[in-house]
Amino acid sequence: MGIAQQVEMHLPYMRRFARALCGNQASGDAYVATVIETLISAPDSVVVGIRPKAALYNLLLKLWNSVSVNMEAGAVDGNAAAAAADRSLDSITPKARQAFLLVAMEDFDTREAAQILEISEIELSQLIDEAGRQMAEQVATDVLIIEDEPLIAIDLAHIMTSLGHKVVSTARTHGEALAAVQHGRPGLVLADINLADGSSGIDAVNDLLKTFHAPVIFITSYPERLLTGERPEPTFLITKPFQHEMIKAIASQALFFDRKAKPYTAA
Repeated sequence: MGIAQQVEMHLPYMRRFARALCGNQASGDAYVATVIETLISAPDSVVVGIRPKAALYNLLLKLWNSVSVNMEAGAVDGNAAAAAADRSLDSITPKARQAFLLVAMEDFDTREAAQILEISEIELSQLIDEAGRQMAEQVATDVLIIEDEPLIAIDLAHIMTSLGHKVVSTARTHGEALAAVQHGRPGLVLADINLADGSSGIDAVNDLLKTFHAPVIFITSYPERLLTGERPEPTFLITKPFQHEMIKAIASQALFFDRKAKPYTAA
């Protein structure tokens, strides 16, 4: 498989990772574009001996780390995110954030994540532990879960409470989601796309966003319906089946960057 095909295969996930890393969709996409430009102009810049996906992430992080401001605690692109960064990102170091995201969000095993960061597995474990301690110090919030499968909803609620958050309501339908916010507005929303009555979680989220703004994490078996390449896209998207650490990582990122959601469209 050629470089072009490899990049195309991994592009949606690289964009997601870069957006979470930068805290800004435009800046994240710019870094991914630079990766593609580098591959075209200097194909020998890709590390050999590891999986193509790992090599792409290695190159992305080399480019990101080469900008000195990115390695300063609290550094984040975008005016809207700057205040949140001052409040939250100062407490989690860039290297620790990279390690945690690679393992928890991108699902690399510890060996590959260490290869991407060009450190030992012991150093990687230390960084992940550091990130976990720093994340635990963040302010908790109220959470609304929009999910029609009871076992998954219970699982998500357990994950959120383990992080110190409070699940204020669980909705199975569009109508239940709207009713859930009548007496209080959550600071974080977890939403599936297909709901119990055949309604759309995307529509439910869009209606919620007419009355308040909060970070939204879509958790779905159909990521292609939101990763369309068109704007706006969700900064935070998790594919089912998910791992607990992935949910924790994305929830923390959403709150760290305080990324208010915008209305979405499906493919």
